[in-house]
Amino acid sequence: METPASGVRPRILHYRFQDKASLYGAYMPFIENGGIFITTSWRYKLGDDIFLVLGLPEAPDGLPIAGKVVWITPPGAEGNHAVGIGIQFGPQDKGAARRTIETLLAGLLGSDRPTLTM
Repeated sequence: METPASGVRPRILHYRFQDKASLYGAYMPFIENGGIFITTSWRYKLGDDIFLVLGLPEAPDGLPIAGKVVWITPPGAEGNHAVGIGIQFGPQDKGAARRTIETLLAGLLGSDRPTLTM
């Protein structure tokens, strides 16, 4: 996906996880308020504000999340990691996004399976 000529990055992202395994690989529980890694070729900067509509397995509606970019994996990163951004969930939802994701991932959290970030 190419960045438009105007250089404008989308501030509203729609992203859907089809299954719990992919959600587990992208969830970032080590970030304050929780976070999620989104694969994208759009170029963002640390601190960019993002509004994410997150589609989750077993959830018919998107979960709205206000957050900011706190992690960037650029193209060519060591170890062939997926290119994308980590979005820290903002305090506005008082932990609702984190609780929703952790409920879906019950039993998987704490696993030694690799993730997209750490």
